[in-house]
Amino acid sequence: MEAVLSRYENQITILSDYLEEFPETDEPVWILGRQHHLNTDKSKLLLDISARLWFTYRRKFSPIGGTGPSSDAGWGCMLRCGQMMLAQALICRHLGRDWQWEKHKKQPEEYHRILRCFLDRKDCCYSIHQMAQMGVGEGKSIGEWFGPNTVAQVLKKLALFDEWNSLAVYVSMDNTVVIEDIKKMCWSPAQSVAHSSAHLHRSALGQNKNTAGLCPGWKPLLLIIPLRLGINHINPVYIDAFKVRDSSVTCLCNELIYLDPHTTQSFVDSEENGTVDDQSFHCQQAPHRMKIMNLDPSVALGFFCKEECDFDNWCSLVQKEILKQQSLRMFELVQKHPPHWPPFIPPTKPEVTTTGAELIESTDKLFELEEEFEILSV
Repeated sequence: MEAVLSRYENQITILSDYLEEFPETDEPVWILGRQHHLNTDKSKLLLDISARLWFTYRRKFSPIGGTGPSSDAGWGCMLRCGQMMLAQALICRHLGRDWQWEKHKKQPEEYHRILRCFLDRKDCCYSIHQMAQMGVGEGKSIGEWFGPNTVAQVLKKLALFDEWNSLAVYVSMDNTVVIEDIKKMCWSPAQSVAHSSAHLHRSALGQNKNTAGLCPGWKPLLLIIPLRLGINHINPVYIDAFKVRDSSVTCLCNELIYLDPHTTQSFVDSEENGTVDDQSFHCQQAPHRMKIMNLDPSVALGFFCKEECDFDNWCSLVQKEILKQQSLRMFELVQKHPPHWPPFIPPTKPEVTTTGAELIESTDKLFELEEEFEILSV
């Protein structure tokens, strides 16, 4: 089976080779909110892309759940995309958008902490193990392909256990982003973590202290908007929305630039000193491109807002550039919580004192209790 998947991945690579060379154009290229010009700074553009953390299929990691798959080839691509989205948010949160990665250059400790969050080990908070196990609660079996919305829901739940990054993950419902709910969630008073400080030393992040801070304030936001932009193909009416000024996606003319997770690499673990051989976590070749019209209509858009002013600016940009100029809106942005919806309650960490290594076991027990409750109810 692995040999068949390997041949499949090689076919993808061969086909994508035709798209690797950038076309000659005077139009700007947008990479996650940064503008580049091919005619003058192509090298900077490629450096910007290679700085993004790149997560792909892996093999030879410890079996998920002890007896499950030891590779996610063929089913974990959407999980890897979710990891890339979240990793970019964490990079911006700790290192800033302008941080650049260079091969063989010593990187700050925060970078290695972020990378350790995503290693393929059960004790890493955003590992393939944790995501696959948490997906069981969303109705997905381990080894089953996830859709964008399921990945978003999984990230939202796992973020509750991640106190070092202290990230608020908001997933929109019914194509609607509610400003009031987001501000309520991001301005929730910080809670004391003294009762779990001993466990933080052994957590998946490997930190020695809680650097997120305990003072009430704006919690950095990862806003995820799951969308359906067509039935079998993307509706052309949405194309201009991908190309707005200060575009937050990677866009070139009528094409999207992307990092492809469909490459199978071997498992990489951290060194004894906590560093990670990160060469395979950065794409060091020309990136792939695709026509916007070839994009799958089931997508999820991600936006990171470190400060409240960033979110306010995002709201203004959406109202001006996307919603008011679209005959068919990608999503709605409303000020108040819809009265016909259930009350919004900001998510909080479950009352479970646990380390990252114990998270899978605790969620297993939770699912067992849910199954017993369902049996008793019958």
